[in-house]
Amino acid sequence: MAEAAPRRRRDALSKRRLRLWLRMLRTTKRVEGDLRDVMRTDHATTLPRFDVLATLDREDKGLKMSELSRRLLVSNGNVTGIVERLVHDGLVVRVPIDDDKRAMRVRLTAKGKEVFAEMAAGHEAVIDSLFSDLDHETLDALADGFGRLRDLRRIDDGTR
Repeated sequence: MAEAAPRRRRDALSKRRLRLWLRMLRTTKRVEGDLRDVMRTDHATTLPRFDVLATLDREDKGLKMSELSRRLLVSNGNVTGIVERLVHDGLVVRVPIDDDKRAMRVRLTAKGKEVFAEMAAGHEAVIDSLFSDLDHETLDALADGFGRLRDLRRIDDGTR
């Protein structure tokens, strides 16, 4: 009998964690859906293309394809198709790497930086609108909570 109360508390906590996870998924899907709509209607692009441009925007020298896919948490094959289309559109360029003739670095062109800046403003406006009812304290609490989740995951997978 003494074991029943702690087990019920563990079970209740487990259920709360599951409900939190489901709420996070629903929220993420809604936000991503709104972002996809804005990217499609206002910028005639996709969220994955935006993600590639955003990642490259943070790296003036560009990135190797393998590093780009690692940062985006997708396969090299997924990134290759997106980069091909971005090259075709003049938004990114492939640059040979001097010490590795087989590898290429991908970086934004001037046009890519300009187009990305417009997309980023639209992206920020959507996020700002969706989160507009959250005050500083709530934003800080959410950021802290997600940071804790990220840090716990790093401990579990040994990347910390």
